[in-house]
Amino acid sequence: MQTSLETLFDQKLSTYTEEHFALFARFKEALNSGAVRAAEPDSSTKTGWRVNAWVKKGILLGFRMGGIVDMSVDATRQPFFDKATWPVKRITAASGVRVVPGGSSIRDGCYIGKGVTCMPPMYINVGAWVDDGTMVDSHALVGSCAQLGKNCHISAAAQIGGVLEPVGALPVIIEDEVLVGGNCGVYEGTVVKRRAVLGSGVILTRSTPVYDVARGEVLSSKGDEPLVIPEGAVVVAGSRAITSCKRKEWGVSLYTTVIVTYGDEKTDAPAQLEELIE
Repeated sequence: MQTSLETLFDQKLSTYTEEHFALFARFKEALNSGAVRAAEPDSSTKTGWRVNAWVKKGILLGFRMGGIVDMSVDATRQPFFDKATWPVKRITAASGVRVVPGGSSIRDGCYIGKGVTCMPPMYINVGAWVDDGTMVDSHALVGSCAQLGKNCHISAAAQIGGVLEPVGALPVIIEDEVLVGGNCGVYEGTVVKRRAVLGSGVILTRSTPVYDVARGEVLSSKGDEPLVIPEGAVVVAGSRAITSCKRKEWGVSLYTTVIVTYGDEKTDAPAQLEELIE
C-alpha cells in the first residue's frame, strides 16, 4: 500500500481510475481502524516519535482525487459542500464513542478510540489519532494528523494544531494523560509528554522558549526539531521583560510559558493533575 500510494502521489494525474479509488479506500479504512497513522512512537528517536510521511501523502492524495459534492442534510437550511473522498466519519453505538448532540464533526480517515467523549461543538480533522478515554471538550479543535494519547482532556476552546504539510514534519503530539486547559493552543509539531498539564491560555510553538523555573533551564527547539514539554511538567502562561532601551519607559513584556512544577507518579489522572494549578 505504501509504495502504491507514494507512486500515485508523485504522478499527479488529472483523472483517477477505479483501481486508484479502491487503493485509496483501503488506505482510508486503515486510517479509520488505526492500522496506520501519521506518526507513531519510536524509542530510537530524540522525541520518542517518528513521522510517517507516506501516510500524509495518502491523505493529501485524497484531497486531489475527490471532487466537490453536496453533503447537505438539508441543502436549504444548512448546506455543506466538500471533497467526496473526505466525508463525515461513520460512527455507530458499537464504536464506543460518545458524540453528544450539538454540532460536532469528525472527518473520515481518523482513529477514534473506545470511550472517547466529544462535547459539542468540536471538530476532529482527517489523519488525527484520538486514543481511548480522551475527552475533546466544547469548541475544541484537533487538527489534521494530530496524535492524542489515552485519557487526555482537551478542554473547551483548546486548539491542537494540524500539521499535514510538509509531509515530513512531525505533527502535534499529545501523549497519555495530558490535561490541556481551556483556550490553550499547541502548534508547529510540539510534543507534550505524558502526564503534563497545560494551564488555561498556554500557547506552545517552536518559536517561543519555555522557562523551566522548577529545574532552572530554558527549553527551546533547535533546527527542525520540535519543542518538547517534559513528562509531568505543569505549564502556565507567563511573561518576560523586553530588554531594549525603551523597556523602562514603556514597561512592555512579552508572552512566554513557564514550567512551575512537576507532578509525580501519584498524580496519574487529569482530574488529579488539575489540582496543581488551582
